[in-house]
Amino acid sequence: MASISDWIKKVQEFNPSNLQELEEFRLQYLSKKGLMTELFAAMKTIEPAQRKSYGQEVNQLKQLVESRYSELKLKFEDGADSASNKVDISLNGESMPLGSHHPISIVRNRIIEIFSRIGYSVSEGPEIEDDWHNFSALNFPPEHPARDMQDTFFVEKDPDIALRTHTSSVQVRVMENSKPPIRTISPGRVYRNEAISARAHCFFHQVEGLLIDTNVSFADLKQTLLFFAKEMFGAETKIRLRPSYFPFTEPSAEMDISCTICGGKGCNVCKYSGWVEIMGCGMVDPQVLENCKIDSDIYTGFAFGMGIERIAMLKYTVNDLRHFSENDVRLLKQYSGLS
Repeated sequence: MASISDWIKKVQEFNPSNLQELEEFRLQYLSKKGLMTELFAAMKTIEPAQRKSYGQEVNQLKQLVESRYSELKLKFEDGADSASNKVDISLNGESMPLGSHHPISIVRNRIIEIFSRIGYSVSEGPEIEDDWHNFSALNFPPEHPARDMQDTFFVEKDPDIALRTHTSSVQVRVMENSKPPIRTISPGRVYRNEAISARAHCFFHQVEGLLIDTNVSFADLKQTLLFFAKEMFGAETKIRLRPSYFPFTEPSAEMDISCTICGGKGCNVCKYSGWVEIMGCGMVDPQVLENCKIDSDIYTGFAFGMGIERIAMLKYTVNDLRHFSENDVRLLKQYSGLS
């Protein structure tokens, strides 16, 4: 093996012509299997009286290799593509494109903010649910159409495990694990086996609300939803409630708002009726309370649920539900700066 002084001379005379040669130099000397590792490992074989001087020479070589490598690397980097790498500090800087919240996120956050002001907490739950939380606890009978494969994405059968079809499953979990009074909303993504069109999708987003306490009436539900409609769509907004049916509420209703496009006068959006449906609601069925171990002789409550996409379509005058999931930057740019 060459002496350390020979290695020092070689390093001093090393003059690579390209970065590839410089990298080979680094590997030869500074890699884990390189010369410096080998020289330091050899120290244990040196006579004790000579180890100090040997160590000094090895350290001198190491410092020389590192400085030589750094010097040559800087030289190559400064010289490579020097014309294209020059920076003209007199030029204006390039502006960075601004990001923005997705319109669904904007509407979701707005809904949460409105209900938070009147004491509602936010609850979340799993998107993959069992039969009890998704159907049975909510009074869906075994023959109900929503249990059919045409409406539900099942992950497993016997026992049934499915992608949740609504965030009512979160409300069941809240009722099972909390004692009244309960006042909560459950935003989240849900899935239904439907054909994708301008008005429907196989996945979408919901916000469902639940209030359980003593002496809760349908009038409390109506006033809560009227407050929400006015806060979301404007002080002039009107609501109407139409009788409907849901397995987990009795009585049940669909809620319409005066059309935000025509102000209730009639247009193609509201089919010239002056009204647009935005949610379902009703008083919690006593059996649902009992299913969740809440005494229906003491407590009553109401529930409601709305599609965030439907609210966003009305608020921003979007005529196709699919726009919200296509990631079209042109659409998203329109919402920059909104909150």
